[in-house]
Amino acid sequence: MNTKQFVHLHVHSHYSIMNGCNTVPQLVDRAIKDRMKGMALTDTGNMYGIMEFFDYVSKVNAERKEKGQSPFKPIMGCELYLS
Repeated sequence: MNTKQFVHLHVHSHYSIMNGCNTVPQLVDRAIKDRMKGMALTDTGNMYGIMEFFDYVSKVNAERKEKGQSPFKPIMGCELYLS
């Protein structure tokens, strides 16, 4: 059966005050559990979580490589408001 792949491209972590409450590891672990191949972290008005996101995914990918699994793809972004 051919199933479609889904990847979240608009996710807020706890670094998005009043928009998200999950930590970066919780978000990544859940995306992997749901068989997503990647995820975009797009916090509101800041990029504070990007280093944590990159470091955590690097650690996860090292473990996945040892198991012969494909790497999880981190997509980094930011939700900005311009006026």
